[in-house]
Amino acid sequence: MSGFQRFEQKLEQLISGVFARAFRSAVQPVEISAALQREVDNNAQILSRDRRLVPNDFAVELSSADLDRLAPYDNAMARDLSDQLQDHADSQGYVFPGPVQIAFEAAEDLTTGRFRIRSRAQASVTGDHDRTRHRRPRVQLDVNGTKHPLLPPGVVVGRGIEADLRISDPGISRRHVEFVVTENHGDLEVSVHDLGSTNGMLVDGRKIDRAPVADGTVVRIGNTELTVRVVGDDADRE
Repeated sequence: MSGFQRFEQKLEQLISGVFARAFRSAVQPVEISAALQREVDNNAQILSRDRRLVPNDFAVELSSADLDRLAPYDNAMARDLSDQLQDHADSQGYVFPGPVQIAFEAAEDLTTGRFRIRSRAQASVTGDHDRTRHRRPRVQLDVNGTKHPLLPPGVVVGRGIEADLRISDPGISRRHVEFVVTENHGDLEVSVHDLGSTNGMLVDGRKIDRAPVADGTVVRIGNTELTVRVVGDDADRE
């Protein structure tokens, strides 16, 4: 019996019991599981002959009625769906860039029994916060909802442990880019340099080896976007 068949059997048993009243004539958990698997299949990106990158962050949109029915069970179901999705990924040679996350959301345009899935690849991000213990940053990077300071002399971004800012994106090299930060008469100047990475970088959509950056500049490496933000002088933040 395959992993999907075991999962389907488990959910059918749940539906025949506590879920029966909640999901009568509504979206069935097995349908969501199958749709999540199709979502990763349809969005797989080739990394190598045996490895493909797939989304890891999912929003399951439901009608308000279905979402209300699901509410008492959404945490348990999200865990089961995540486990099943991980089994599917393992069997297909898929790689998630970070932990699998599944959230359930209401969509006003959906009727009872209908749903859709939005997905994205979102890598986990780890930074060295000791560098900012005694200094407040004037420039920072926004990465997947997290903020990381840019301080002189600079920050190396990559997938390896030797990087100052580590991103678990398989499309990123161990040392991918460096943001070089210099102070000139009290002003900070920031530029980004490719460190000989395998896949290169895009700066505001242009493939380039090095470039100055400013507030709002978007640097894309692998499947991850890093946005430069100027947050003001130290005095402004006191």
